Amino acid sequence: MNKEIIDQLLQNHPLLTEITQLKEVMWINEQYSSAMNTSLSIEDIEDAALRLQRFAPYIEKVFPETKEAKGIIESKLIELPKMKESINHLPGRLLLKCDSHLPISGSIKARGGIYEVLKHAEGLALQYNKLSIDDDYSKMTQLQSFFSQFSIAVGSTGNLGLSIGIMSAQLGFKVYVHMSADAKQWKKDLLREKGVHVVEHTSDFSEAVAKGREQASKDENMYFVDDESSENLFLGYAVAALRLQEQLKKLDVTVDEKHPLFVYLPCGVGGGPGGVTFGLKQLFGENVHCFFAEPTHAPSMLIGLMTGLHEGVSVQDFGIELRTEADGLAVGRPSGFVGKALEHAISGVYTIQDNHLFALLKLLADEEGIFLEPSALAGFAGPGKLFSSDYLAHHNLRLNMNQSTHIVWATGGNMVPEQERKRYYDKAVSVTSEG
Repeated sequence: MNKEIIDQLLQNHPLLTEITQLKEVMWINEQYSSAMNTSLSIEDIEDAALRLQRFAPYIEKVFPETKEAKGIIESKLIELPKMKESINHLPGRLLLKCDSHLPISGSIKARGGIYEVLKHAEGLALQYNKLSIDDDYSKMTQLQSFFSQFSIAVGSTGNLGLSIGIMSAQLGFKVYVHMSADAKQWKKDLLREKGVHVVEHTSDFSEAVAKGREQASKDENMYFVDDESSENLFLGYAVAALRLQEQLKKLDVTVDEKHPLFVYLPCGVGGGPGGVTFGLKQLFGENVHCFFAEPTHAPSMLIGLMTGLHEGVSVQDFGIELRTEADGLAVGRPSGFVGKALEHAISGVYTIQDNHLFALLKLLADEEGIFLEPSALAGFAGPGKLFSSDYLAHHNLRLNMNQSTHIVWATGGNMVPEQERKRYYDKAVSVTSEG
């Protein structure tokens, strides 16, 4: 992007200057409405949920950790009373959606990533008459030799690679995960232990995706999972909304005009938070307000939405380097598919500095005994950002805040090795002691 265009964007969007200075900002979407620019519907989400139900007997059989849930990959929704007190006596209820503890791959990517692999496997099995739609899908355990004729590739900063790699390898696929430079070593090591081919790149996420796409284009038996534009990933994430609706009922949480729901979602390329937002909007419409959270050093979705350029602009265009411990969010160019589909439905985007993430990591561990990886803490800054903005006043929500519910979406952390957890916590102690 040439300097003239960049200068014009900086002039048209004053907040961009603060973003390029790596300051924490809160951007409110002035075009906000519940309208979405996509042909996908609630029926597509329900179809995805039914597919996951069909695969449940297989999942239960090959992943014993899902036995209690009978093969359904789902996380708890829990109350956080101590954190609520720590966040300036937040009015309403504060809940944590524990996708950090999802079985199999320990992050929100266990939703979209695993769903897309299962959908692809089902399609192949049906196409080659290895499976009938009415079969007990646990028979998929007998198809490893069949699936070994096919390959799957994906580009990832880490967590999507884990979900795609673990599930694909279990089914019998040859699988190639192209990892960007910021991917953590333990994630690469774990994948290799599972028999996954890890291809390491010295560049960022977008380049890793491009290399994976290029590899798949040369092999007719290789399927590419495109984190930048996949409807299947998107729908896998969206299923979370159907299940969250039931969890909210069990916790006696009402969502309506007088009981607004606020959801804070860490954002990388945008597929995970985008899919969840799409699902929640289908169910709750204008009564749910979704905010995306990004590192100050990787505000790609924010810049894409603010400028309206979506995937046509990157953080590197503004001299921002992807230097963040929030590896799952280290994305320079956002998903154009997600940005365009939800450009009106996303309430806002805020950024958070790494030191702030570490302070929240320590606070959550100390107050609630819960460990999350740094990127997954980004949601906790949301309530404070919201209350310091004019969003509530603009949408006539202030009078209803005592009846509001706030959900922080924890996107990863359970699979982080103990040594790495200690390193994160020690760094958090150091950060907080420095003030």
